[in-house]
Amino acid sequence: MHIQKNLQEIKRNIKEAANKSGRDEKDITLIAVTKTVDEDIINEALELEIQDIGENKVQEIQRKYDNIKEGIKWHMIGHLQSNKVKYIIDKVSLIHSLDRISLAKEIQKRAKQNNITMDCLVQVNISEEESKFGLKKEKVITFIESVLKYENIKIKGLMTMAPYMEDSEKTRCVFRELKKLSQEIEERAFPGVEMKFLSMGMTNDYMVAIEEGSNMVRIGTGIFGKRNY
Repeated sequence: MHIQKNLQEIKRNIKEAANKSGRDEKDITLIAVTKTVDEDIINEALELEIQDIGENKVQEIQRKYDNIKEGIKWHMIGHLQSNKVKYIIDKVSLIHSLDRISLAKEIQKRAKQNNITMDCLVQVNISEEESKFGLKKEKVITFIESVLKYENIKIKGLMTMAPYMEDSEKTRCVFRELKKLSQEIEERAFPGVEMKFLSMGMTNDYMVAIEEGSNMVRIGTGIFGKRNY
């Protein structure tokens, strides 16, 4: 497994895409997606300046958490069931998949019990694919307004997943739409709401996503190779 070589290439690509959009590569957070990756391989990647790891499943975070070196930021990037919030509320630094009020209520309840504030991104289904979670674009602002009352939740930005396309250029409009939405939200200046993070772009399309304003990319296959399910 050529993790070091893969990471060098990804960092070069991030730099190139950031330059194209007039930004510094240091402003882009690379999240290594560790779905199905064993702890020893994750720790190997963490020796190579990876500081953020993302998991799609709560049970994977629980299983790996104690075996991963300290000081790492964990991201919950997959669909989150309300009844599982309690298992990760004290472990993750950012939830990328806030997409319904029932989940917000549960995050609020568990965060308050643990005396913490939970940073969250609102998941938006820009492409409106049936198979994807997330809010429709036109419902996002109303949703944010209804989450404002939850004192232990801080909305820090938006997340989306583009449809998988052989030609990543075809995903550009999805990322552009999310960036535009984040600007609309910013203009409304909701108290305590920041559009600090735009989590968009995966192995197949992260360069296009960065060119369109992403500052958080979620890359698994590009780092660890094809998944072994």
